Amino acid sequence: MTDYVISTDPARLDPAKIHHWLSTDAYWALGRSREKQDQAIAGSLNFGAYDPVSGEQVAYARVVTDRSTFAWLCDVYVDRAVRGKGVGVALVAAVREELEPCGLRRILLATHDAHGVYAKQGFAPLEHPEHWMALQLQRP
Repeated sequence: MTDYVISTDPARLDPAKIHHWLSTDAYWALGRSREKQDQAIAGSLNFGAYDPVSGEQVAYARVVTDRSTFAWLCDVYVDRAVRGKGVGVALVAAVREELEPCGLRRILLATHDAHGVYAKQGFAPLEHPEHWMALQLQRP
């Protein structure tokens, strides 16, 4: 997998491809509008994984963070054509490495089905989930 190039350069992102992936194939973002996705990209630290030969984007991850105390890893998506090649694990490792110098207390994420990918980078269930709350806002 180390053949793939991972970058935080926003100029390398393919926003149309990211929107297509997430809005049509990611259970947490189905139907998300292009406008909402572009806003999310603009307000986040973004990671892309790229084929070293073609330069084509093959994976994406987004982090919402203040770079001081907190980060939320979200919108992690690996193109179906390259799944199983370690791209997701490498992408999450790159996120962790990028944020390491910030001295964050925690990086949070939510997943329905990819626990194994994140566990390889040290993620674990919350120690005290009863301390956490969420405000669910219903928006189109």
